[in-house]
Amino acid sequence: MKYYLALDQGTTSSRAILFDESMKAVSTAQREFRQIYPRPGWVEHDPYDILSTQIETIREAVAKSGIEAGDINAVGITNQRETSLVWDRRTGKPVCNAVVWQCRRSADICSRLVSDGLEEEIRERTGLVADAYFSGTKLRWILDNIPGARGSAENGELLFGTVDTWLIWNLCEGGRHLTDVTNASRTMLFNIRGMKWDDEMLRALKIPRIMLPEVLPSAADYGLLRKDVLGAEIPVLGVAGDQQASLFGQACYSPGEAKNTYGTGCFLLMNTGSSPVSSKNKLLTTVAWDIGEGPVYALEGSVFTGGAVVQWLRDGLGLVGASSETEGLALSVPDSGGVFFVPAFTGLGAPWWDMYARGTIVGITRGTSRAHIVRAALEAIAYQSAEVLKAMEDDSGIKLAALKADGGASANDFLMQFQADVVGRPVIRPSCIETTALGAALLAALKSGRFAGLGSIAGSGRIVKEFLPSENADRVRESFSCWSRAVERSRNWACG
Repeated sequence: MKYYLALDQGTTSSRAILFDESMKAVSTAQREFRQIYPRPGWVEHDPYDILSTQIETIREAVAKSGIEAGDINAVGITNQRETSLVWDRRTGKPVCNAVVWQCRRSADICSRLVSDGLEEEIRERTGLVADAYFSGTKLRWILDNIPGARGSAENGELLFGTVDTWLIWNLCEGGRHLTDVTNASRTMLFNIRGMKWDDEMLRALKIPRIMLPEVLPSAADYGLLRKDVLGAEIPVLGVAGDQQASLFGQACYSPGEAKNTYGTGCFLLMNTGSSPVSSKNKLLTTVAWDIGEGPVYALEGSVFTGGAVVQWLRDGLGLVGASSETEGLALSVPDSGGVFFVPAFTGLGAPWWDMYARGTIVGITRGTSRAHIVRAALEAIAYQSAEVLKAMEDDSGIKLAALKADGGASANDFLMQFQADVVGRPVIRPSCIETTALGAALLAALKSGRFAGLGSIAGSGRIVKEFLPSENADRVRESFSCWSRAVERSRNWACG
């Protein structure tokens, strides 16, 4: 029996999951790590927290499984996207904390790009919008604000990378400076049509090309895992950003198939095939994967705060002791009691793209209880995703027969049922909701020769649970108008 190890480096935790040849998860390890909030709207991670927790989970997952490191055929990496790191080429030491994808510190840089008339050019070249979400403006901020960074970068002394690049640099032999096409496509520096770093965007953002990693397909040879990590050198053969890995793990291999990942944020992606589809509704055009046969593209809608709102209820307000309590609380009341929660903690993503929106709870009365607030928070996750789905169907001209769901928050049956009611069609949850890690393992397995092609993966089949629209669906959809009013009250709240 050969095994495949997936490294799943997420926004709030690092995980490692070991899969057997049938792609069944046999061992899992997870470590949460510190979230750093230096100022309102700013989010950072300590790069060494990312690295150390990932190494710990690798070792724990393999130890728990009882297998030998030599039984692992290949490693796949999937990661939180857009989070940006800069480090010294010689010492490997970061020049500052990682600037997380949620961070809004580069909003003014984005506003300047728009005022300079570059908005359409950004969309045409990169498939993205001028928003602080993406890596390019975060990198520009680092170069402009960290003492000595720009000069060192221009002298070739500093390297830039997203989290996948940071892990490869530190975990693989020889300090390889690499990324894959999916992560590159999230930087605002990569031309998704020419499939290369874009000189015009580098010029606009004043980014030295010498800082950037080499871009490889998602299924490719990224080097060997260092022997001191597990005691054996293991090839790293698959890399993809977390949402593209999830699309791959959900076997959305045909144009028109879509999935929604309910993680820290919510990310709805639809496979659009070998040609990029431009959005009229402020969705993103992104690279879904390249397995060595040329790029496959996707439309994407990003919800910045999804499952993170549950974490905030737990850690920020203390309304629940564990995330699992939210389902029971939500079901303890017949509805949200007129309360609507817009969790725009770091602005609003698709289809609004408002960097200055902030979190809002409206409709509170003296009769509002903890259960109403918790239910409204879960409902907000579904409302935001439904807005994205509507925009995606308008852009693609395809009405989805069903929505595939995954990610940690998809384990909440109340949320999945409410989502089915809001969108008015089935929501399908696989038996393994960790499809992000599964996608990374599948990419590595495909490159290693375990599968003959996508057909053999898609045909493997997985047990699912299906949530059908209920008798309450019409009433739930009527609440959309109230949700939209609540969103308007959250818009443009922070001063730009």
